[in-house]
Amino acid sequence: MTETIAQPEYRFTQMPIRTDGPPLTDPSVQSAPILVHTESLNLYYGQKQALFDINIGFPKNTVTALIGPSGCGKSTLLRCLNRMNDLIDDVRIEGKVLLGDQNLYAPGVDVIGLRKRMGMVFQKSNPFPKSIYENVAYGLRIQGIKDRSVIQDAVERSLQGAGLWDEVKDRLNESGLGLSGGQQQRLCIARALAIQPEVVLMDEPCSALDPIATAKIEELIFELKKKFTIITVTHNMQQAARVSDFTAFFWLGKLIELDLTEKIFTNPTEQLTEDYITGRFG
Repeated sequence: MTETIAQPEYRFTQMPIRTDGPPLTDPSVQSAPILVHTESLNLYYGQKQALFDINIGFPKNTVTALIGPSGCGKSTLLRCLNRMNDLIDDVRIEGKVLLGDQNLYAPGVDVIGLRKRMGMVFQKSNPFPKSIYENVAYGLRIQGIKDRSVIQDAVERSLQGAGLWDEVKDRLNESGLGLSGGQQQRLCIARALAIQPEVVLMDEPCSALDPIATAKIEELIFELKKKFTIITVTHNMQQAARVSDFTAFFWLGKLIELDLTEKIFTNPTEQLTEDYITGRFG
């Protein structure tokens, strides 16, 4: 049985208005409904606590960047959202993670079904040793979809969504391992999009890429939020400022501040946030 939880309301600080033009952030993001949120989320690796009472909401069709120094809990939180931490021994989780009104940690939750709703893109591109076509079709096939026309349409749609179709449409039967690093990462994004998730989780998707490939991924993120809710971990302050609507700053497993990205980078509320943003530590 699915446990239904009432949706919380989140109030974000009114963003500063620029005197030289329109606001940097679309005002509509402030009223976007919350799609994913956590309630009093704590995580332990054995006796060591890695997340402390995390309460955070991710609005629909927006990009939220998780920033903070290494080891502060960003990737741990990201893995909590689609229960990838279940695969790690000696992990204990308290609290709730909700997608819509479904508590993802309630008894009887279909974890495989959950991961269909939350696509994941990792730090290092990890295409399968298969053709470009089969890399994207893989998720559909393991769902039992056999209709060739359905798979063909999904492969083309996903590669277009990942900004890769024009580059590979004439070589779909070639190995995905033959693509450049940036193309491989976009192939992995296409693979995640093929199952039509509601949320796309990205764990430092550009950390291994050159500036040109990084720019393409950032442009892609901007387009993808029209259809998906995106949560991304990044160590790159400039990237967070460029691509995200909201930014959350973590420190030693705690959520220090969450607000509109422009507010975080121009006038953060917490001194600790300002110290990190300005490079005083981290």
